[in-house]
Amino acid sequence: MDAPLHDRLDGQVALVTGANRGIGAQVAADLAALGATVYAGSRKLDAMQGVETESGGHVRPVRLDVTDESSIEAAVAAAVDGSGRLDVLVNNAGIGDWHGATLDVLDTERIDAVLATNLRGPMLACKHALPHLLEHEGGRVVNVSSGMGALGEGMSGSAPAYRVSKTGLNGLTAYLHGEYAGRGLLANSVCPGWVRTDMGGPNAQRSIEEGAETPVWLARLRPGAPAGLFWRDRAVIDW
Repeated sequence: MDAPLHDRLDGQVALVTGANRGIGAQVAADLAALGATVYAGSRKLDAMQGVETESGGHVRPVRLDVTDESSIEAAVAAAVDGSGRLDVLVNNAGIGDWHGATLDVLDTERIDAVLATNLRGPMLACKHALPHLLEHEGGRVVNVSSGMGALGEGMSGSAPAYRVSKTGLNGLTAYLHGEYAGRGLLANSVCPGWVRTDMGGPNAQRSIEEGAETPVWLARLRPGAPAGLFWRDRAVIDW
């Protein structure tokens, strides 16, 4: 789909959760290559050694555990205090409940962990980022979701907590659009596809670069672009 895009992101600031590896790391690198200053969130900063130097200072690691609200608040503050603004939030951090578990046998502890990371975390990240994203028309929220959470794509095949968390993440996108679009916010969800990450496994169909492509594209949207939607390969899909 055609949409108005920023050709470059010079002078803009992004915060990416789960940016120490996989899709998150690639999104951070791609946004930095477009000129943005990127605060790359990771639970463990030792996993990000050398990133800031290698990126010429464009990617700045910041401690961010999406299950810890004080960590989220501190990471947002670090971005705003360090660069004076916040233009983009990419909610990428996520975990799953794989290995064939269905709800009747899934440990409650795992349910809680998945929902805390995949849904509560993005909600709290939005809560603390919104005051800054709304300071400039065209602030963007990109929620990295999954077709496994799409109601129209079928819900069988285990991973109940992951599926429901991603359905909820799409609901968060719809809420953000309904509540804040009139104030200039562009909120979208994206399914990156089945990607060869630690989570997706070696047999996945897509490279990390391919998985990051549409999230980065959504982070480039200009005011007036489509929002409140679910995307895959730069096309709107049903949620």
